[in-house]
Amino acid sequence: MTGLDGQEPGTWLLDKIDAREQALTRQIEQPQAEIDTFTARLRELEEAAEHLRITRKTLLSLADEVEADAEPVTPPVMLPGHSAYRQILDIFAALGRPLRARDLCEALDLPIAPKNTEKIRAKLKRLVNQGILVEIEHGLFAQPRP
Repeated sequence: MTGLDGQEPGTWLLDKIDAREQALTRQIEQPQAEIDTFTARLRELEEAAEHLRITRKTLLSLADEVEADAEPVTPPVMLPGHSAYRQILDIFAALGRPLRARDLCEALDLPIAPKNTEKIRAKLKRLVNQGILVEIEHGLFAQPRP
């Protein structure tokens, strides 16, 4: 018995199966190529996300280091040897406002005389030079704000 094209029935059927298999193989190749492309793209995106995680971790670590370094280390205040400097700072702390040399003379119960105000002004200027006080305007002194 022969098939439609004169071949044996088994051969004709095998040819049909071969043709169908080749068609399916061609159909498989296109989605497989897309899968390969998507897989490669997925790897790239995962790698980029991992780099961002590493960058974030590094930046947070550096920020912690900067914060730790940024904590001000205030050296102890080294006052000049005379006790008047401690008294002046105690008055600033007690009154909590800017003062002039004349105000300090009054607070220290010194007579308001040019020699006393000049001595106090010189001490105030020395404290300004050491960074312990600030002169917010000419002749007006205050403790620096934290």
